[in-house]
Amino acid sequence: MSFPYISKESPLILASASPRRKRLLTQAGLPFRSLASHVDEEGVGGKPEETSRTLAEKKASQVCSRVGKAWILGADTMVVVSDEILGKPADREDARRMLWQLSGRDHRVITGFCILNSLDGVVHDEAVTTLVTIKALTRQEIEAYIETDEPFGKAGSYAIQGIGSFMVKRISGPYTNVVGLPICALIEALFSVGAIKGFPIPH
Repeated sequence: MSFPYISKESPLILASASPRRKRLLTQAGLPFRSLASHVDEEGVGGKPEETSRTLAEKKASQVCSRVGKAWILGADTMVVVSDEILGKPADREDARRMLWQLSGRDHRVITGFCILNSLDGVVHDEAVTTLVTIKALTRQEIEAYIETDEPFGKAGSYAIQGIGSFMVKRISGPYTNVVGLPICALIEALFSVGAIKGFPIPH
């Protein structure tokens, strides 16, 4: 084997500073360290699934040049309502617009992720989709939620793992995918590419 298995001595490199992704990997017991990627997300076209995979690969590749022998994980999560991708809100008005768009409707949360190593390059990439139904929101609920500041820094202006859980009527698909990383699919992918030999990983 060219690369060691992921372990405390050889942790997975997460190409992200996202506290949500770090929390998910910690909960799953995957040894990792975080290195923030700096990728220009403008000008990446295509369908949302393709875009999320492309951005995940760009993030992982950007970090790859800064580490030695390691398994590297890049990920990108987007919220899609109808055919519009909702990014992180620029300001309060933007958050308000997005929450009204989501109110009383279904939307998709798509997380693309990419696993690579510095010897073979990309060894796995996929996009996982979860369908989320948001209840009909009142103006007071939207304004009060914006006042918590939780919508900022979140794709689609809400956090399912936080206060924003009050608006989520139902989901179809992986919950962790909506948080930012489809853990079940990730573990299966790590196993299939030989990054882990079993799970849970012994401490």
